[in-house]
Amino acid sequence: MLSLDPYKIIVRALHTEKAIMKIEMENTLTFIVDKNATKKQIKEAVERIFGVKVERVNTVITIRGEKKAYVKLKPEYKAEEIATRLGIL
Repeated sequence: MLSLDPYKIIVRALHTEKAIMKIEMENTLTFIVDKNATKKQIKEAVERIFGVKVERVNTVITIRGEKKAYVKLKPEYKAEEIATRLGIL
């Protein structure tokens, strides 16, 4: 089982063109996460680190072998605000 330190689960935020479009259009943040992290652990880590509520988490393993998580926030929270705090926008 992966340790429950949220800073070990979230490796880094992505700021590609696609990720920025998802922030603006779908209220969704994109992260590279620990390969062994479950969707539930990713959800809890994002909620604890950023103080928001998460609607859902989708994950995909990239060609590079990294795990990418698309984290959709609940409507009352703005992904743009978190992206600004992270220095993405």
